[in-house]
Formats: sequence, structure tokens, C-alpha cells
Amino acid sequence: MRSVWRVADVRAAEAGLMGTLPEGTLMQRAAAGLARRAALLLVERGGVYGSRVLLLVGSGDNGGDALYAGERLARRGVDVSALLLTPGRAHTAGLAALRAAGGRLVDRPTGPVDLVLDGIVGIGGTGGLRASAEEKAQRLCELRGRDGNRSTVVAVDVPSGVAVDTGHVPLSASGRPCAVRADVTVAFGALKPALMVGPAAALAGQVELVDIGLGPWLRGTPALRVTEWSDLVDWWPKLGPASEKYTRGVVGVATGSATYPGAAVLSVGGALAGPTGLVRYAGSARTEVLHQHPSVIASGRVADAGRVQAWVCGSGLGTGADAAAELRAVLATSVPVVLDADALTLLVDGSLADRLRGRDAPIVVTPHDREFTRLCGEEPGADRVSAALRLAAWMNAVVLLKGDRTVIGTPDGRAYVNPTGTPALATGGTGDVLAGLLGSLLAAGVPADRAAASAAYLHGLAGREAARGGPVTAPDVATALRPVVARLG
Repeated sequence: MRSVWRVADVRAAEAGLMGTLPEGTLMQRAAAGLARRAALLLVERGGVYGSRVLLLVGSGDNGGDALYAGERLARRGVDVSALLLTPGRAHTAGLAALRAAGGRLVDRPTGPVDLVLDGIVGIGGTGGLRASAEEKAQRLCELRGRDGNRSTVVAVDVPSGVAVDTGHVPLSASGRPCAVRADVTVAFGALKPALMVGPAAALAGQVELVDIGLGPWLRGTPALRVTEWSDLVDWWPKLGPASEKYTRGVVGVATGSATYPGAAVLSVGGALAGPTGLVRYAGSARTEVLHQHPSVIASGRVADAGRVQAWVCGSGLGTGADAAAELRAVLATSVPVVLDADALTLLVDGSLADRLRGRDAPIVVTPHDREFTRLCGEEPGADRVSAALRLAAWMNAVVLLKGDRTVIGTPDGRAYVNPTGTPALATGGTGDVLAGLLGSLLAAGVPADRAAASAAYLHGLAGREAARGGPVTAPDVATALRPVVARLG
């Protein structure tokens, strides 16, 4: 897993490291990594020598990083110009270095620009870009290069204007983000939350982390962790010569109804793609489930389903008395449970709060934003990580807050973010598939936080895979899950 660090932690690490180094060393390390990545991007656009780069320079160290990177590029034959957004407050030494290397100061760019370096404001910025800076940045980031294509925009550490610790992006009066939209962000020393969560993550583009030596100085608890493929390989249950369907785990699925039989079919499909050896279905959609999935053992209600190691409950279940009775039966068991969709709606009035608090086995809830709002009485807001952690503590449950960058929060204050999300999953029924897969992981004995992180990661990959064939439907995602999971073997 990759760790993501808050601004205060990064600042403390920088201070500790700088105390051991000659003055300016850290900035030079950052500038070297930035210039290297910029040069590689210029190669992709036709070559470094003779290319044109525009630096957008603010008043802080972020602008100094851009200026020193510009100096290095100028010494390689790049035509580098710098536009100072706060004249008189630019980094003095960086500006002198750029000029000595042949760089120029400009009031506005003339001619094509192949690459724009966004060094307006870094991790110390708050509140979004001011209106004048936002308008200028938007215009300059739409310049075109020698090849006629839009300039490549590279953000220095973070896109200017984003809320670094939360990933929030303020909007202008016209509804535009008050922040730079980058194609590539070169982050120095540590990943920051804005590069991984919230609307800011979509503005960061491809994120490349440059090692400047901060690692040993980053202490305390990361703001969150980013799941990686290698984590899933380590966590995934392994089969052995003695494995059989019961030792692999049995997952119970209490979803769907006569009105919504598809929810049952989809959630069972998700469960069958997971690591367990057997799926038991309990509900009124058993005819449809058995038609699509003949290996499933089906019954009419939870009480008659037989022994399982985890339950999935809620998708398409309905919110009437019968549905509430099935949810109570699931919560009365002593095994982990996944609560999704209608199960979350049934929790809103608080009548089942005692059953939630009285459980020793893990609970995982999977709300999207509207369901979160109904549960909490307020929207997730600007800080989705804190929102997920608040709900996790209140419910004593692992919270999988769905979105383009799904956030997972645990009752003890740990947070994960999923990097594989795709807008292609924003279609009916895909959450049912996710719930089924998550239940299968729980039944196989994977701890709740790891199960949630793994399910979100694989679900995202399946969504991307399904999107290769055109517009995505939930059955496409369920089908794509199987070959995605097979790569873990």
C-alpha cells in the first residue's frame, strides 16, 4: 500500500530533513525530478531541444521549484519563459538561475507552447485560486504547441487551487473549478490527499512521485492508504490440495425480490466471482437466480438458508415488513455482514440500532452519497475521508463510501482509497455486483477492511474492462469480474 500524508506531516518531515542538508538541497532535488519528467513529456511531443515551455510562477517555494526546473530545461536547449503571477514576490534565487540559463520573463506567451508548468501555489495554498489567477491559469493552460495540440500541463506537487488535505475544489461563480487541471502531477516526497480523493484527484491527471528523501522523516499515521495490486495478491485466499467448497467459505445472499429479481441475480454473480466455495441464496427471486446460476443453493428466507460464514443483504430487497424481517434475521447471526441499498434505507429510522451495536462480528456498509446523507442527516461534504470515518465510528462498521474514488473508513480511524474507479460504473446494478463480491471475501475469512478495499479495487478493474466493449451494464461488470479475479491466481 502507498501512504498518503497530510500537509502538517509533510511540512514536519521537510523541516527534519532540511536540518541535515545544505541549504537549497531539497528544492534542487524536487526541481531535478520535475525537469526530468517534463523532458520525457517533451520527447513524446517531438523532442526536448527547441521545444517551448511556459512557467506559471507564484510567490512561494512551489514557484521556486518551477523556476529551478525551468533552469535545467533551458540548459538543455528548451525555450523557457516565465510568467510571474505575483511580480516582486517570486523566488529570488530561482529567478536568477533561470535568467542565467537563458530563460525569459514574459507578460504573456507569444507563439506555441508545448508544455506549461503550474507552479502557482503548492501545499500551503487554501481557498482555491483567486478569480484573476484562475482566469489567467485557465486561459494559459489551453495554449497549443508546435504540433497544434493543446499544451501538456504539469502541476508542481499539486494542482494549484485544490484543498490539499481533503481533495475539495472550490467552484467559481460560473461553476468552474477554481484550480488548475493538469495532465501530469509531479509530487515531491509524499502523496497528498488531493492527489487521491475528492474532485481534486480528477484534476491531478497522472501522478508521479519523486523521491527527495522524505521517507524516513514521515512519522505518525498517514491520512489514508492507497490499495495496490500487490496487496490483493497478498490478501487473496489461497487454494491448497485439501481445499473444498466448505473450507473455502460459504456466503449467504439475501437480496432481490419479486419486484427486483435482477438485484439478486447480480449480487449472486458478484459472489460467485469471489473466493468462496459455495453461495446460498435466500429470497423470493430464487427462480431467477437458479436459472442464471444453477450452482447456487436457494431457499425462500434467511432462516431456512443453512450455515454460512457471511451474509450480503439489501440490494433490491425492498423496504416493507418482510424485508425488515429478513434484515433482522441477518443481523441476528454471528457472522460478518454486508449491508447495501435497501438494507441501509431500513436502518435510517434507528429501529435496528440495538442490533447493530450488539453485534461482535464485522459489519460493512456500502452507501453512495445519497444513502450516506440519509444515514447521517448530512452530505459527505468537502472531506470525504473524514465523513467515512465519522460514519464508521458511529455505526461501529467499516464504511465503503462509493464514488469515483471510493473511500473506505474503519471504526478505529484507518482510511483507504481505491484508485481503480471509473465513471463507467455509474449505472444501475453495479453496486449489487460489488456487494456480492465483498460478501464472498468476508466469507472466505478476509478481514473486513481488506475485503472492502479488495472488492472496490477489483470492481473498478472490472468496470474498466467492461467499458472496452462500449456502454457498460451491470451484467457486463459481473462477467468481467471473473477474468479480472483470475489474474490473482
